[in-house]
Amino acid sequence: MMPSLTLYYRRDCHLCEQMLAEIHALYDESLEVRLVDVDSESGLKQRYGLKVPVLTGNDQELCHGRLDTTSLEEYLQSL
Repeated sequence: MMPSLTLYYRRDCHLCEQMLAEIHALYDESLEVRLVDVDSESGLKQRYGLKVPVLTGNDQELCHGRLDTTSLEEYLQSL
């Protein structure tokens, strides 16, 4: 089973684009990253606001702002 992550992002956000590019560079296609635009729902906008990008796995926040590879690796190893 391929691990799945969710990236809460905002369009035209360079930090969001950078985090996604870093994930793909490190893991190629071995990780599925579901993209959710925080501006698509008012609840998400309130929850994440300026905190984007936010990377989650199984509804657990792994990191925000910048990719935390240590946190991501720990999460992946716990699966």
